Amino acid sequence: MYKIEQTQIGFKLTFGGTITKEELEPWFEESKKALNTCKKPFGVIVDMRNVGLLPPDVQAEIVKGQMLYRNGGLQRSAVILGNARVTIQFMRLAKKSGIYNYERFIDASSDAQWEKHAEEWVGFGIDPD
Repeated sequence: MYKIEQTQIGFKLTFGGTITKEELEPWFEESKKALNTCKKPFGVIVDMRNVGLLPPDVQAEIVKGQMLYRNGGLQRSAVILGNARVTIQFMRLAKKSGIYNYERFIDASSDAQWEKHAEEWVGFGIDPD
């Protein structure tokens, strides 16, 4: 399951459950269309709280999507995750795609104000770390 929403700061992407490569293909195409019509630069909040570790083929699609958003005008992003193992996986993927320096990772299981911290980073550059 995925959802793309346009917001005042850019986009909110929500993913949940088990993500497959086949599911990410239409997400990628919808993302391309959304990026063609948005104001640039923009920020992205990615809600991955309900996603577990990703298999290699899905990881490759996530990297492809990260690069699409960065090349499309991404200024900053915050990824909200539900546990440390998935956080480590997404840090590695961000390094691979080249967006690591623009992205912050927030563990919602240990940060009750995760949404506030994500919005402050993406909208105003206030580092949650």
